[in-house]
Amino acid sequence: MSFFQKSDTTGNGEFQLGGGTLQPIPDDTRVLAVCEEAKNEMYNHSEYIKLKWRVSQPAEYANRVIFQKLQVYDDAKSAAHRKMLAAIATNAGGKLFSAMESAGEDSPSDQSLQHICNRPMVLLLGVWELDDKSKNGNWVKAVSPRKPSGASAPVATPKPAPADDLDDADI
Repeated sequence: MSFFQKSDTTGNGEFQLGGGTLQPIPDDTRVLAVCEEAKNEMYNHSEYIKLKWRVSQPAEYANRVIFQKLQVYDDAKSAAHRKMLAAIATNAGGKLFSAMESAGEDSPSDQSLQHICNRPMVLLLGVWELDDKSKNGNWVKAVSPRKPSGASAPVATPKPAPADDLDDADI
């Protein structure tokens, strides 16, 4: 059986699968997302940390992907970007800090960055556009914990045990 046996292979060689343009999530929208991937990257002699976020809520934006560049190695931008990385690490449980300390790292390695993955947190999104408006997308303005600090689930008060209706004769 040929690989293309069930396909129409006649034609002029042109084909378009479809698709379309996906509009960015509106400016100042808060979404619940999980960092799926975190790693060091290099592009045009510029090193940065690349994060890949997957949105889970609200449902209308579920499974959308947001890429974030943290310019933690760029002297002009590093202060703000390091604060963002520290906030992400804190929201993810703080294990990035201890992993770096245990490994004796001055900067996060790809291995230690894995400690910020798979932890849900809230992202505040912004919208970016190129000058000619030919391309646009989202960027991460802020991060916060899934649940605000100090907020905890209500503690259920245990119900009192039912009174025994048994008397000594039932024993």
